[in-house]
Amino acid sequence: MPSITDIPMLPVIHVAIVEDDPGFRDALSKVVQVAPDMKLAGMAGTRAEGLAMLQGPPADVLLVDLGLPDGSGIDVIVAAVTQWPSCNIMVSTTFGDETHVMRSIEAGAAGYLLKDSSPAKMIDEIRSLASGGSPISPIIARQVLARFRGAAAPSTAAASGTTGMAGTTAANQRSAGTRGQEEASVLLSVREKEVLDYITRGFTAQEIAKLMQLSPFTVRTFVRRIYSKLKVTSKTEAIYEARTLGLLPD
Repeated sequence: MPSITDIPMLPVIHVAIVEDDPGFRDALSKVVQVAPDMKLAGMAGTRAEGLAMLQGPPADVLLVDLGLPDGSGIDVIVAAVTQWPSCNIMVSTTFGDETHVMRSIEAGAAGYLLKDSSPAKMIDEIRSLASGGSPISPIIARQVLARFRGAAAPSTAAASGTTGMAGTTAANQRSAGTRGQEEASVLLSVREKEVLDYITRGFTAQEIAKLMQLSPFTVRTFVRRIYSKLKVTSKTEAIYEARTLGLLPD
C-alpha cells in the first residue's frame, strides 16, 4: 500500500498580479490563494509597483491589466520578458481594441482575456497558460484572425490573378448586404451586450456588478466602452443606437 509520500504532489503555480481595480484584484488573489495548486507570489496596483515586483523572485504566471493609473501595463510586460524570461504572461483587461491586443502580443503576452468572466473562472485559464496554452477571449481571437486574413488578402489576390471587373463587382454585391450586420454583431463583446441589456432594464452599476460578479469599477469601464463604440454620451442614446444596429431587441 503506497504511503502518503508516494502520492505525487500537484506542481505549484506561482502567480503574480498587476491590477489596479482593488475589488477585482482582491477577488482574484483570494481564488488563487485557495486553489490547491497555486500560490500568490505578489500583487501590484500600479505600473511602478509592477516593475518593482519584477526585481523579486520570478513567478510562473503574471497577470497584467493594461489600464494602470500611472502608465501602461505593456511596460510591465516588456520588462517581465527580460527579467522573468521563464514566466508566462497573460493580459486581463477591459481593453479589447486591436491596438492594445497586438501591442500586448508583440510585447510578449501569451494570453489575452477581457474581464468577461469572474475571477474564479480565470483559475482554469491560469492553469492552461502554465501548461503551455494561450488563453484568449473569443472576440479577441476573432480580431487577431481578421487582422491576419486582411494581411493575407493582397498576396492571395496577386496569386489568383485578375478575375475581371464583373467578378469583383458581383463579390462586392454579395458581401455588401451582410457587412453592416457583421459589423454590428462584433461591435460589442458578449459581456458588453450583457451590461447594456441590464442598463436597458434599469439596473444600476452596483446592481449589475453583483449580478455579473464583477466590481462596479469594471462595470463602469464596460459602460464607457459601450458609449465609445456606439459613439453616444447617454444611456438613452446607447439604447437607441444599439436597437438601430440590431444589438438589442426592439
